[in-house]
Amino acid sequence: MFDIKENLKQLPDSPGVYMHKDRLGNIIYVGKAVSLKNRVRQYFQSTRNMPPKVRSMVGNIAEFEYITTGSEMEALILECNLIKKYRPRYNVLLRDDKTYPYIKITNEEYPRVIKTRLVKNDGGRYFGPYSDAGAVNKIVDLLNSSFSLKRCSASVFPKGFRPCLNYHINQCRGICSGTVNREEYMEAVEGARDFLNGKNRRITEELKRKMKKASEALDFEEAALYRDYIEAVKALSETQRVVMHHSKDVDIVIPAKGREETYMVIFSVREGKLAGRESFGLDAFEGEESGELISAFINQHYNRLANFPKEILLTQLPEDRQVIEEYLTSLAGHNVKLLCPQKGEKRALVELAVKDVKEMVKTIDERAEAARERKHALGAELFAVLKKAGEASGEYDGSQFRVEAYDISNTNGVDTVGAMVVFDGLAPDRKGYRKFRVRTVEGQDDYGSMREVLSRRLARVFKGDPGFEVLPDVILMDGGKGHVACATEVIKASGLHIPVLGMAKDDSHRTRALVYRDGKTGEYGEVELSVRPLLFKYMGQVQEEVHRFAIEYHRKVRGRNAQRSVLDEIKGVGPARRKALLEEFKSVDAIRAASLEALEKAPGMNRPAAKSVWEYFHREENT
Repeated sequence: MFDIKENLKQLPDSPGVYMHKDRLGNIIYVGKAVSLKNRVRQYFQSTRNMPPKVRSMVGNIAEFEYITTGSEMEALILECNLIKKYRPRYNVLLRDDKTYPYIKITNEEYPRVIKTRLVKNDGGRYFGPYSDAGAVNKIVDLLNSSFSLKRCSASVFPKGFRPCLNYHINQCRGICSGTVNREEYMEAVEGARDFLNGKNRRITEELKRKMKKASEALDFEEAALYRDYIEAVKALSETQRVVMHHSKDVDIVIPAKGREETYMVIFSVREGKLAGRESFGLDAFEGEESGELISAFINQHYNRLANFPKEILLTQLPEDRQVIEEYLTSLAGHNVKLLCPQKGEKRALVELAVKDVKEMVKTIDERAEAARERKHALGAELFAVLKKAGEASGEYDGSQFRVEAYDISNTNGVDTVGAMVVFDGLAPDRKGYRKFRVRTVEGQDDYGSMREVLSRRLARVFKGDPGFEVLPDVILMDGGKGHVACATEVIKASGLHIPVLGMAKDDSHRTRALVYRDGKTGEYGEVELSVRPLLFKYMGQVQEEVHRFAIEYHRKVRGRNAQRSVLDEIKGVGPARRKALLEEFKSVDAIRAASLEALEKAPGMNRPAAKSVWEYFHREENT
């Protein structure tokens, strides 16, 4: 048994990282210290003056571990890594680490503009992160189209390589043709870089001109496309409000606390102009000090960025300012300073940001309240439907509801797959989504396929699979009476009790009604949604999402099988070579376009196998 008093005596008077653990051995807090001996002992003194969070944590400490380091900065780096690895419940945590998208200009002979969520030290130029993934997609498309940049990832183009569709519609310069002037291409790349640095006026004016021209020609679909581009530019680019009189790049980091959430807001000032505002949710305890929030956020946020400015302006300097500056300087490759300006232009800039954050939090709180009201109203309507079906009684208590929706997708009974999407209240829970390859059903049999999918899903519950252990309050089937009967039969056989509703569609493929089976009489009935606009919109969203998810998975399976079927016909190409060829050339089309020499050099290939592949794809040319 771990003896805390004895182990406290053995703590060294040196820098390091300590990890508090609960009775189950789970790490509940990670901290750094200049002196492990002094810092860790503080937790086991009188808790009278400790903040509530610390008192709660100390009550759960059953043991601790520590790792000594050579310096306080080494301790800071180790602390960051351990927090990311274990995500301890009592640490301030930056949510959704590495989920925000960036726009990247690749470090290639002919650079590309792409969207990415992974920042690497690969020489590429990264812009972001951005909170609006949809706007990022539109901007990437806009830049590639406007500057006719290379979009494919291929770097080697064998003789006879055929340019893709983008080249033929003048959306790519055709690097693969070997006739592109690299100097001119790099000028286009520089134009895209200028745009991402906030110099977007020329492109914005051109988009407005094209939108007006399309509207006058009554081409409203084209005009809407340009309108969406303009909105994306507004979402990602600078506001054109000058906030500093001289050209300066700084970040302003402001903590913000709403009624229910804690945020950290970053204002990016580039070339003296406000270039963007990003907010990040934090998992933090009530009463957490601003300095601790700022320190935790800076450590976890900036170590995933490829570049950042030399100055970060704050409302309060953290206690470990010096070691954080040293750490950020090592990451950025230039001096980085944390400043809390007391006067002058920078102070005015921070005050402006604080004022903006207060308005932002007010808006967020108002939206959260409106979302709570919508969630409650929707829950009440769903409860009313279940009550009508004999699956609920009493009054709605306002509790959160979780639904799972299912759909089947195939092509004439081939490559059948099932999809399951999850909604927690109003929002989709994408981590809960699941995909199924249908194994036991042949041909066009939706009911049989659904029986298999639902049976397998419920069987995973009894096997103790943590990915399936949370059961829904309601199961939604993309279909009517037959699908409800099928699902009810499977659920009953499992010994569980979960209400089932069918999403019956109209001629426009929109959910028009919910089909239910009365839990008492066994009779089927419908609840029309035309008089329930909130439920109508929600069910439409769920139905579209499960349909999209099922079709995407089906297309992926069908495409994979189509590629395999072609390569399987080639003599001398077994599973290993098939896999190696697809990994090397990425697609069957690229394999078809490859030269005999390129095929022979591919991993796992030899001259006879390469010749067999080449002759297979060129047999028509040779006959």
